[in-house]
Amino acid sequence: MSHSQDSVPSHNQLDTKAQAWSALFSEPMSDLVKRYTSSVFFDKRLWQADIAGSLAHAEMLAAQGIISADDRAAIERGMAQITAEIESGAFEWKLDLEDVHLNIEARLTQLVGDAGKRLHTGRSRNDQVATDVRLWLRGEIDLVGGLLTDLQKALVEVAGQNVEVILPGFTHLQVAQPVSFAHHLLAYVEMFARDAERMQDVRRRVNALPLGSAALAGTTYPLDRERVARSLGMVDANGVPVVCQNSLDAVSDRDFAIEFTAAASLCMVHISRLSEELIIWMSQNFGFIKIADRFTTGSSIMPQKKNPDVPELARGKTGRVVGHLMGLITLMKGQPLAYNKDNQEDKEPLFDTVDTLKDTLRIFAEMVGGQLNPATGAKEGGITVNAPAMEAAAKKGYATATDLADYLVKKGLPFRDAHETVAHAVKAAVSHACDLSELPLAVLQGFHPQIEKDVYEVLSLRGSLNARNTLGGTAPAQVRLQLARHHARLG
Repeated sequence: MSHSQDSVPSHNQLDTKAQAWSALFSEPMSDLVKRYTSSVFFDKRLWQADIAGSLAHAEMLAAQGIISADDRAAIERGMAQITAEIESGAFEWKLDLEDVHLNIEARLTQLVGDAGKRLHTGRSRNDQVATDVRLWLRGEIDLVGGLLTDLQKALVEVAGQNVEVILPGFTHLQVAQPVSFAHHLLAYVEMFARDAERMQDVRRRVNALPLGSAALAGTTYPLDRERVARSLGMVDANGVPVVCQNSLDAVSDRDFAIEFTAAASLCMVHISRLSEELIIWMSQNFGFIKIADRFTTGSSIMPQKKNPDVPELARGKTGRVVGHLMGLITLMKGQPLAYNKDNQEDKEPLFDTVDTLKDTLRIFAEMVGGQLNPATGAKEGGITVNAPAMEAAAKKGYATATDLADYLVKKGLPFRDAHETVAHAVKAAVSHACDLSELPLAVLQGFHPQIEKDVYEVLSLRGSLNARNTLGGTAPAQVRLQLARHHARLG
């Protein structure tokens, strides 16, 4: 966006020799200011939304008798040619015309004459850009939703192959209790499912029409804003048009951009947490997984290295997206109503957030789940699981100690007493450099006489896993129920 504009002066042809607002000014804008204030070379990605909004506006103007049917037809004809020119790369984007809106309007006027000038009746670039960004972001949110589904499906697929694989569950990065590796992966599916829900919630507020608010106070023309909203699909779940109800708020609101970036930041935080685990699991000290070579790089000096660059970079890009959120919040915090030039600075962080999130989700879905080989029809790449290494690690930290405490509770011992008793048993296992399950029965009975031979099933990793057979638990039976739920939900 650039300077506010209520209408295009009728004598101005909107070419590179004069801005749309130039009649009032006694000297031209300096080249330095042109470069500083221009947004065309980043906001030109809004061109499809700009044309869609203009066509809906022209249709409404003609229906209301504000412009003629011939003008509307000329506008549609001109916009079709502009679309073809942009898609073919023939369209010339001009710095002097400041932004995507004036570039398209100027070309339209060249193509169809006065009809192009009449298009701007009843609108300003203030409500025009607010509409364009909302239309563009709505489409991007839909794409993000699809990518979130793809990533969830990839995680569910890998989880389905590893229900019985035992992983040490950590708290404080210390071995805590054994869990199913599938259960662990499904925790991320829950996170990304919430991200998808948040995106849909943001989309609902994005999908509201500012157009018709003009510069800030509305317009004297008899516009049918609800008709435009219907044309652009800005309707609620019941098909009722959603129109911004206050013209001042409509042109100056950027809450929707901040909300999207907040939702994107949280999604990237989830990506970053997954990245951290992948990095740890890949290290030689853990050796739990491998990821395909195409997602790693080597070292310029150490030939043995395979570095997890993709997860590391995603972890870093999370800070970039969170930074954009902070930038947008700061951008808005001191602005009085209504539109201010500051708002031109909303686009680059928003655009980069969208690009970063989409790229990250796309690459993670392939890195986790692999890629379909069209020749064989089989998935290749993706996460390779080292189940023996996981199980061996789970045995190192007395992961079934809580199970022994639960066993004693079922024998009638209060939990706090059982906790204390097991602590002594663990101390004995540490001193003998063995697992709890390797202590002789006589030794275990020395800690409590009601311990019997069946304790060894309780102390096994598999027994611990199977025992947690409650809703949301890690027992394979429960994990399979969750897998079925996710399959049904994701399609």
